[in-house]
Amino acid sequence: MDALYTAVATATHGREGRAVSSDGRIDLALALPAEMGGTGQGSNPEQLFAAGYAACFGSALGVVGRQAKVDVSDAAVTAEVGIGKQGEGFALKVTLRVELPDTVDAETGRKLVEQAHQVCPYSNATRGNVPVELVIE
Repeated sequence: MDALYTAVATATHGREGRAVSSDGRIDLALALPAEMGGTGQGSNPEQLFAAGYAACFGSALGVVGRQAKVDVSDAAVTAEVGIGKQGEGFALKVTLRVELPDTVDAETGRKLVEQAHQVCPYSNATRGNVPVELVIE
């Protein structure tokens, strides 16, 4: 694959540090979530992953919608990224909640969401490794 764009970010001090993108547009304090024993006084990798996945999936949905000549421009995607223990390490799970415009019927919506799941780079990166549940609301 020839990359069309490469994002670059550096994190220091892990989950209790800072994440900065090479262009300076992201400059975030990081903190372990309170639910995991931390202060929760910063963002965390799961939030960043959720934001990226939601945005990417929304764009993929727009692509397949345009190809099918179905207007999904008012769709909203919410990504829920969970982290938990798995064996000796940790693992992620994702739920993608897709709110489609009222003008899109249920069958068409389901097909578009499933097609977007095949197109989205985040979906392709996680497939077979991270369970992803698709929910249409």
